[in-house]
Amino acid sequence: MHSAQRIGRYRIERCLGTGAFGTVWLARDDDLDAQVAVKVLAENWAHRLDVRERFLSEARMLRRAGSPRVVQVYDIGELPDGRPYFVMEYADAGTLADLVADGPLPVPEALRLTALAARGAHALHEAGIVHRDVKPSNVLLSTAPDGTRRVLLADLGLAKSLAEASGLTLAAGSAGYRPPEQASPGSGIDARADVYSLGAVGYELITGVVPAEPGDVVPPRRLRPGLDAAVERALLRALEADRAKRWPDAGAFADALEQLAGADSGRPRRRGRVRLLAAAAAVTVLGVGGTGLALALRPGPAPQVRVADASGRITVHVPADWARQLRDSGWDPGVLGLPAGHEPALAVADDLSRWQDPSSDVDGVFVGLSARGDVRARVDAVSHTGCHYDGERSWTGERFRGVVRSWSRCTGGGRITESALVPAAASASRDQVYVQIRRHGGADATDRVLAALRVS
Repeated sequence: MHSAQRIGRYRIERCLGTGAFGTVWLARDDDLDAQVAVKVLAENWAHRLDVRERFLSEARMLRRAGSPRVVQVYDIGELPDGRPYFVMEYADAGTLADLVADGPLPVPEALRLTALAARGAHALHEAGIVHRDVKPSNVLLSTAPDGTRRVLLADLGLAKSLAEASGLTLAAGSAGYRPPEQASPGSGIDARADVYSLGAVGYELITGVVPAEPGDVVPPRRLRPGLDAAVERALLRALEADRAKRWPDAGAFADALEQLAGADSGRPRRRGRVRLLAAAAAVTVLGVGGTGLALALRPGPAPQVRVADASGRITVHVPADWARQLRDSGWDPGVLGLPAGHEPALAVADDLSRWQDPSSDVDGVFVGLSARGDVRARVDAVSHTGCHYDGERSWTGERFRGVVRSWSRCTGGGRITESALVPAAASASRDQVYVQIRRHGGADATDRVLAALRVS
């Protein structure tokens, strides 16, 4: 950049994000007295003519879409060093990824937001463009002049014209959101590829979980008990591995979601028993965003290892063969029926991608903190369908005391314990601790895990 303060006539305020091929800056257009977003090609790609052309192609396709449901391009230019940039409208309210970071959304809201994203994809398709990378972080939120929230599709870095995409294409897209025909090179794709991705977005907004690979998607009602069967059918139709079985286009999917949103908003919410296995599955994906897991294992006395959450407040020792994957960025206690918010939490298991399936043979631990509400009451409300309830017992350790409730003979042969803990000694701490332990065979590790638990 020729000036640390300006790109062309635009005065830089701060960096909004950096990707593989460019950086996006928040800037002010002083002439029009408006904030804008400016995307600049990365220096290390400046010499690659093919990358430069792809960068400019994104600006052209955004402009070609010409839809209020797609991010608008206002200007294009070139820095003195030859790198191109283009100027877009600024979405001031974040992304769908920001919304779902605190847990699943109310069903009507999730349906409406997904429908609006589908309207944006349909506008692209009508302009002859397939997005190929629809995911929550590429769906932006902007505050309209009347205070309402607009939904905008963005980032066409992987987009192609439908004419080009119908022939041989390279693999593209993000794991969890891409359809099978887009996951390997050589397959032609059409607008139904984006329908699959939109289904994955809706699935995540409703369950808090990125769906499994095509063909292995867990029905969303397992993760969100009480979900309307019609909502489940609509999402699973979008997520069909066979594109001929999906919604015929994004507009039809949007129509169905909008109808369901209207029906769901008129139905009283169910506030019955919480099936916490699903809730824990939902909260443990916070902050991952579909990328690789952050593994933070530290050596401990064999045969255990010590793991910690991102805040450093929670540490726990677990059997070494459980400690293969860690998600450590927190949870929303609201999924357990406690006051909503963002609190420290971690989940560690031998295979976190299978945690969401109650019948899977996964071994692991989830620990979450809550400073408000009554964790004991919420744990008492837990019911695990497909498991035999074995009863509860009191537990007292050096640092915590509480109750442990146990289930065995779960579908698939697993065992589950749920614990609600408070500090054992009188202290200023108001932190309550919820612990879920799952195991498939082997000795019961509950007491050992709870005794090693530390909260600072």
